Amino acid sequence: MPNTDRKNRNLLANLMDNISDQIYFKDLESRFIMVNKASALWHKLKSPDEAVGQTDFDIYKEEDARRMLKDEHHILKTGDPILGIEEHEVWQNGEEAWVSTSKMPLRDEDGSIIGTFGVSRDITEHKKAEIRAEYYAEENRCFREETENDLRMAAQLQKTYFPSSYPVFNDGNADSVADFFHQHHSGGIVSGDFCSVRKLSDTQAGLFICDVMGHGMRAALVTSSIRTMVEEISHQKKDPAEFLAHMNQVLLPILRQEDVFMFVSACYMVLDVSTGQLRYATAGHPHPILLDSSHKKATWLKGVAGCPGPALAICEEPEYQTAVCDLAPGDSVFMFTDGLVEELNKNGDEFGEERLLAAANEKMGLPLGNLFSGLLQDVLDFSDQGKFEDDVCMVGFDLHHYMSADLG
Repeated sequence: MPNTDRKNRNLLANLMDNISDQIYFKDLESRFIMVNKASALWHKLKSPDEAVGQTDFDIYKEEDARRMLKDEHHILKTGDPILGIEEHEVWQNGEEAWVSTSKMPLRDEDGSIIGTFGVSRDITEHKKAEIRAEYYAEENRCFREETENDLRMAAQLQKTYFPSSYPVFNDGNADSVADFFHQHHSGGIVSGDFCSVRKLSDTQAGLFICDVMGHGMRAALVTSSIRTMVEEISHQKKDPAEFLAHMNQVLLPILRQEDVFMFVSACYMVLDVSTGQLRYATAGHPHPILLDSSHKKATWLKGVAGCPGPALAICEEPEYQTAVCDLAPGDSVFMFTDGLVEELNKNGDEFGEERLLAAANEKMGLPLGNLFSGLLQDVLDFSDQGKFEDDVCMVGFDLHHYMSADLG
């Protein structure tokens, strides 16, 4: 039996000396009666013997020592172990640490509780990493929230860029000579699409639409610049081709920098309500659609030789040409951005310009505002997404009749 006892003590000594976890035993007064080398090292003691007779109050801050003492009193009273708890420890010198601890009752040969013992594992680095991760996650959350708030504010501001009212041209009977409409849907919080309807004279209105390359804040910022340009250039350049050429000249140095490459597709048209003459030019933009009331048919306005000029900010001296179309009372014209025709269905097929033209033909005779809503619904039904992935903008007019010459 003595040999067995020595063997067991030797096994215990090997375990105590070599395990990296902290092992400690305490008496009924919560005084250390034995600790292993790892525990002595953890408590910054020279040897395990130095811990004998000390309590947690000799090592830790009073608040932590009282919490530990409370746990041990609970174990001594109930005999129930406390397993796998996470403890935050602050030593007398202010140094912080974290351990994962299990505390159990220490019993004698008769099963009577004579103290407590515990095993603790250092999780300080893991906990610090967790705290850092939580800090950066919170910092990132605050940044995202701030960014989203900024974007929402930008979106509210951007809504003011679009027409809130339209030019009014009345004849002697106060009837509306022409009605203007637009619809806009942003694929994100802010948009790279923009449109404008401005009164240029007593008989003329200028309609502009554009689509800035890309999405998000960069594209939205460009639309804010374009809005200002439209206001300035529309009063300087009455000819649509000259209008686009001037806009290209202004945009080129802004969008063609070393670390930036962006371009803008656009279409600009000028309607004279006294004659029905429509002049228009395009810059890499989809052709407008004419709703021909006399033939009850939707067709493309193909422009000069059917060829649009290049998108804005692509080249230094682009050539744009103004096309002319004489409209009859009852005709309608509208422009759109490519987000309307590039929506995909579940098979990856685009809605496309052919479907758009066919849908416009089906809705001939509808007021342009109702036609816009119908076209948007057709595209959404085709995509089966319930929302547009890209920005979508449409703008146009219904010409009811010509304005009398003496009123123009």
